[in-house]
Amino acid sequence: MTLLYDSAAHVVSALRPLVSAEATAEAPGAAMDAGDLEQAVWVRLFEQLDGDGPPPDAARWVRYAVRAEARRARRTAARERPYGTEPSADPAGGPERAALRAERRRTLRAAVARTPGNCPRLLTAMLSPEDPTYREIAGELGISQGSLGPMRSRCLGCLRRMLMTEVAAPEHGGKER
Repeated sequence: MTLLYDSAAHVVSALRPLVSAEATAEAPGAAMDAGDLEQAVWVRLFEQLDGDGPPPDAARWVRYAVRAEARRARRTAARERPYGTEPSADPAGGPERAALRAERRRTLRAAVARTPGNCPRLLTAMLSPEDPTYREIAGELGISQGSLGPMRSRCLGCLRRMLMTEVAAPEHGGKER
């Protein structure tokens, strides 16, 4: 292991100026940062050192490797397509906000299920993505449409009190109770 390390250290110190110069020369044509190109060549060289040892004509190998990595970078750049918008600029807010919205929905659904009487059925119908009318909700619950408003008010008040105990509102200054 020490012999391989000494060999690698010797190869690196001997080839560093050449790799740097070649990468600096090829990088603009590949629309790539010279440091990135240089790093790709070093990775290739260390893979070579692990298998076959140092190349017999190291200077020739470095020139070939730099040009090959530059070609690979040009091919990759030609195939890649940029995002229309940045993922973080997503109006939906990305995965973090999606997870928070899902957690809020789970908390709300759990609280709705714990409400008394017909409230779980009423609130579930009201939260339905189909957005039913009062007439449809009243028909589904088997109650008169006129009693739906007062019942909705009582159920929402109950739900509000339940959620207030679960989710403490922050006090003035950002401190939670």
